Order: sequence, then C-alpha cells, then structure tokens
Amino acid sequence: MYQVNNIKAWWRHAFAVEDPQEGWSAEDRELAERLADLIVRRRLGGAALMALEAGRPCNFLGSQALIFLAPFATLVFSADEYERFTRMLERRQSIDLLLEALTRRESEKHE
Repeated sequence: MYQVNNIKAWWRHAFAVEDPQEGWSAEDRELAERLADLIVRRRLGGAALMALEAGRPCNFLGSQALIFLAPFATLVFSADEYERFTRMLERRQSIDLLLEALTRRESEKHE
C-alpha cells in the first residue's frame, strides 16, 4: 500500500512545470520594480504591457534568447542582475510579476 501511495503522489506532480510553493525572492521583486520604473519613466508602459501579454506563451524562449545575447548585454547591465533577470524569465509566473510591477508604477504615475 505504501508503494501505491508513493506512486500516486509522484504521478500527481509528474508533469508539474513549477513548484507552486516556491515564491519570489526579495531580489527578484526589487529587480522587477526597477525594470518597471525604468519602463514607466521612458513612457513605454502601455507598449510593455502589450508586449508582455502577447509574448506570454514564449517567455521561456525569450529567456533563452537573452542568455544567448548575454555577452553583449553585460556591456550595459551588470552580469549578476542580467543572469537573475534571465533566470526569472524562465519561470511562467515571471510575466505576472512584471505586469503587476508595471501596473503599480503606472498607477502611481497617474496619481
């Protein structure tokens, strides 16, 4: 009976994409807020919201493309932050985190 329960527990999570218990670190949230602030200051909030929503199904592929471009991007950005950003984009919920930060910054701008 013990093996059957183990198999059931394994099967329940066999095709899980991410651990739902895993949350965002303070560094990830702060990075998303800084990125949102940069976008809103340049008045690109609306375009960024549309691009994030449209690119939601491909966010993992986008993160892999950013890894490919890392040697060029690290000329402008710090290597640690760029790596954290690409790792953040590998997760499905990253788009939601960025959208929340952008909408919060946009609403603060209009107040």
